[in-house]
Amino acid sequence: MDIIRANNISKRFTNHTALDNVSVNIPEGSIYGLLGPNGAGKTTLIRIINHITAPDSGEVWFGDHRLTAADVVNIGYLPEERGLYKKMRVGDQALFFARLKGLKTKEAVAELKVWFERFGIMDWWNKKVEELSKGMAQKVQFIVTVLHRPKLLIFDEPFSGFDPINAELLKNEILRLRDEGATVIFSTHNMDSVETLCDNFSLINRSHNILSGNVAEVRRRMGKNSYKLAFQGDADALVNALGEKISSHTIDEPTRDSEGVTQHARFQLSENTDMRDFLRTTVDTVDLVSFDRALPSMNDIFIRTVEAANAGMESAVNENN
Repeated sequence: MDIIRANNISKRFTNHTALDNVSVNIPEGSIYGLLGPNGAGKTTLIRIINHITAPDSGEVWFGDHRLTAADVVNIGYLPEERGLYKKMRVGDQALFFARLKGLKTKEAVAELKVWFERFGIMDWWNKKVEELSKGMAQKVQFIVTVLHRPKLLIFDEPFSGFDPINAELLKNEILRLRDEGATVIFSTHNMDSVETLCDNFSLINRSHNILSGNVAEVRRRMGKNSYKLAFQGDADALVNALGEKISSHTIDEPTRDSEGVTQHARFQLSENTDMRDFLRTTVDTVDLVSFDRALPSMNDIFIRTVEAANAGMESAVNENN
């Protein structure tokens, strides 16, 4: 079942179309990446899903009914632009937000102390917010976002301001929340986190959804006929021998060990090339060490898809002029 179905969402501001007929389906109990360049429309879509603003057209469903203001209690939202009251004590601040989310004081204090201990910030309970580092403040904001255990969590650039150790801590908490039944949407420019965290994603570009799907399936599909090889021998000779069997190639830095110099390369096979023919030519030309499919990274997919979409849009504009 989908916890969110956003159907044909459009939103326009004075001189700007933020979203143009965008649809996304977010499965319940999954982690969903909302990706795209700056200004693509991601935050506008998040604000619509969070019932902060309304679409000009289209509709959003929350489970089995159209999204209403009453559903906001089941949503936890951590925006990219964050704010805490600097003069309040950290514990009082967290308790204030917990009470706003509907928790009773005794319950809220008990839950907050569990989270503060888990995040290693219990010693900061009675300090003022203004004494916190950016990362510490972000931990507090993450805690108050998830404290009331909403069905849907929305994080906008959640890893901003975190060092690698605390980013790993946050990733593990997001996975744990997913495993406990929460659905997570997060918007990020960190493509490594998409590969390690996300089940599914949508890529928004210039107000359009240009690519959606399961992360693993999209990587397999876009990596079709792409292979990585390690071999000993002359890389240029191999490229020349393969000729029209390949449509593109990348030669990486070689490695050296007691066995000698090992070359590393990636090859994209031409459409009609048989993989066995490709391998026969390879082993006839060099000493093959290893051979495997080369799945593109999400960073590669992001760049390739956005560049292709932009080129297509510019071509359409030129044809109409």
